[in-house]
Amino acid sequence: MTSEMLTFETLAVETDDDGVTLLTLSRPDALNSFTVTMARELEAFFLAAADDDAIRAIVVTGAGKAFCAGMDLSAEGNVFGLDESLEPTPAELREHLTEEPYLSGVRDTGGKVALAIHACPKPVIAAVNGAAVGIGATMTLAMDLRLASTRARIGFVFGRLGIVPEACSTWFLPRIVGTQQALEWIYSAEILTADQALAGRLVRSVHEPDDLVAAALELARSFVVDRSPVALALAKQLVYAGSAAPHPLEAHIADSLAMFHTSVGDGREGVAAFREKRTPSFTGRASELPRIF
Repeated sequence: MTSEMLTFETLAVETDDDGVTLLTLSRPDALNSFTVTMARELEAFFLAAADDDAIRAIVVTGAGKAFCAGMDLSAEGNVFGLDESLEPTPAELREHLTEEPYLSGVRDTGGKVALAIHACPKPVIAAVNGAAVGIGATMTLAMDLRLASTRARIGFVFGRLGIVPEACSTWFLPRIVGTQQALEWIYSAEILTADQALAGRLVRSVHEPDDLVAAALELARSFVVDRSPVALALAKQLVYAGSAAPHPLEAHIADSLAMFHTSVGDGREGVAAFREKRTPSFTGRASELPRIF
């Protein structure tokens, strides 16, 4: 199923002629607060986008004045959609990860979204236009870059609620800002300004509110126009896997395979275009990547 075949209650999707998609969290009256429905729709969108070659890059922002004000705590029952009758162990969850009741009743909803974002073989950019708190902050960590409005306010506020950082954020956040900074922000549970987030290297750049989305879209466009989708997708895999590999040999094996496959694919066209001083015409598809791991 392609992304065009999906319909959403909580998201708005718009793709331009260059394949740059603007994905908007669209619950503005509730400050785009995160619900189980939004989680399911985000996961479905990114899983579909991974196989949709019409989508070449994705910019994520929020409708109205917030990016995402965290989990909607007004929901009835367990606000995270979890089955409180279960007593799961690590071994049980690992064994039954994709089976019910563990799939819906135990697994972190934000984590399923983060894993889908991480697996998407396209550049993904967060345009943080306002409040991004809790899952509103952690979901952006699985994205490749973060741009922020001067009005952005970002908080890892889990300690105030007696819960832990989720959405795989304890894997992503230290890799982005370092262990010391990650722990300080988590321990303090303070709300960061855009400038504080920039100083801590959480965000790439800070923009005036009216300029933010345009800047993110232009950046995304610069990544994909006249670029090989296959080369971009493999490079994304290599960077994330390499940062967690125990030895550079693992990176060498993976990039040897990636280099082999690209050099006999889009690489032929790229080299020819360079020699002939013309724009390349790449034909590789991000939905059809060679296996390098």
